[in-house]
Amino acid sequence: MKLDDLLTHTAASLLTERETAMSRGLDAPLDIPTATHLRTVGSLHLYQCHLPFERLILPDVPMTLLPGNDMEPTEGYLLGIYEGALIIQTFDYVGETLSHCTIIPDTSGLLEIGETRLSDMANKPDTWTLGPAERLVPWLALHTDTYQPGFREGIPSAVLTTFWDRDRSTRWTKLTTFIVEQVRKNKRILLLAPDHPTIDALTGTVARSLKMAALPYKSLLCRFEIPVLQETAGISLSELGFEAQMYQFFAKASSNKVALRKKYDRFRELTPILAYKRDKQKDLNEVKLLEWRLLTQLSEWQGKVKHIDKIVSDYEAIPIWKRIGLQVAGKNIDTLAEYRVIYQSKITALMSEVEVAQARIKELIPEATIPKNLRPEYDELKEEIKRLGGTKKIREMLTAGEGTNRQAFAQNKRIMATTPGKILSDPLFRKVPYDILVIDDAPRISAPLILAAAGLIRERIILSGDTTDLQPAADGSTDTRGVWPQHCLTLAQTPSPDPTSVG
Repeated sequence: MKLDDLLTHTAASLLTERETAMSRGLDAPLDIPTATHLRTVGSLHLYQCHLPFERLILPDVPMTLLPGNDMEPTEGYLLGIYEGALIIQTFDYVGETLSHCTIIPDTSGLLEIGETRLSDMANKPDTWTLGPAERLVPWLALHTDTYQPGFREGIPSAVLTTFWDRDRSTRWTKLTTFIVEQVRKNKRILLLAPDHPTIDALTGTVARSLKMAALPYKSLLCRFEIPVLQETAGISLSELGFEAQMYQFFAKASSNKVALRKKYDRFRELTPILAYKRDKQKDLNEVKLLEWRLLTQLSEWQGKVKHIDKIVSDYEAIPIWKRIGLQVAGKNIDTLAEYRVIYQSKITALMSEVEVAQARIKELIPEATIPKNLRPEYDELKEEIKRLGGTKKIREMLTAGEGTNRQAFAQNKRIMATTPGKILSDPLFRKVPYDILVIDDAPRISAPLILAAAGLIRERIILSGDTTDLQPAADGSTDTRGVWPQHCLTLAQTPSPDPTSVG
């Protein structure tokens, strides 16, 4: 079997796994009675959730958290079940303690991402570095006509090397010695392990070896995102976290960007406020114009009433020829009273309309009034936004800056330690190539995850693990079809490999 055939078949198997995951309820919501905030690093937050029942949890699955405390939902990842508690990582802080929250996993979404990645590797091999990955075909496909993910013993080569040993400390000693040698050669290494506690423990061991070799391990080694364990092998893992290091490194460098973001956010905040004020000012002007028209008409009718009152009061002194003129015009003394009643009714109607208009004016004045300091601030921000090219240009600058920062920081690290699920789900790893791939406990990692990580490697792949994991089954078969969900169920029931508490 060739690599492209294996990639195609593995991608197809992920679609089958996706249907299986949906039928087994892996995307069903999880009702969490209590959740506790463990720590915050940069913009990421770690929470420990208590499950009232056993549930199959796949590590590194994207999820949505509904806090249940009138806060907005937030996104994150399920890191796995360790020491009887579910550990999740969120992008937003939702409080120190949560009660009756809900987690919605997206297992099928992660499997779909994996299928897309492997299909892209099979259909567009020129955009990937698949040379070392070719050497994995004999290990992942035992026969050329059937796909059987699993590992078997083979002959190591310069491109594919194996470190098998039942004793983990002995195996890790070989791995750390090899890693130190490659770091001295300025090689970029991607270090993988099947679950977060294992990769945390291995990261601490590698850091200690680098420290003993008089190498600056804090600048060379990075544990992607938040470590589950706080300390291992005498090394504080919080100092090696990708998010913590990036947050500290770019704290000063991003001060201008932070100021720009504040201005942009403030401009976006003031824009709808002033737009609302403009609309209310327009309404106020229209109502004032209506009031002016009503008052003008009211003044005219009041003038007519005064004219009638004057005629009535002066009627006895009016000469006879003027009285005759008034009678000819239909305004004799008898009809003037009727005219006055008509005019007075119109005045009363106009007065009621004026009162309505004036009440509306009183309501609109505070709504249309712009605070004295708000307009100059908005004009200044508007001028600054215009000088920088407009809001669209600023959004592009902020987005490009964030992506460039993460990618540049990741490329600056010699060793990146993470789990295979992160390789699959985070687009950052699609942009950052590595020279060497080191996989510990490789038999515990499914073939799709290994193939996805191997597509980033340019020179060499190292497989490491327990020799007992290489033994065939009791019936002599080495087939492990459907390895992903079975593998994760095993992990969920496996205690943490390091005695250090998660919290």
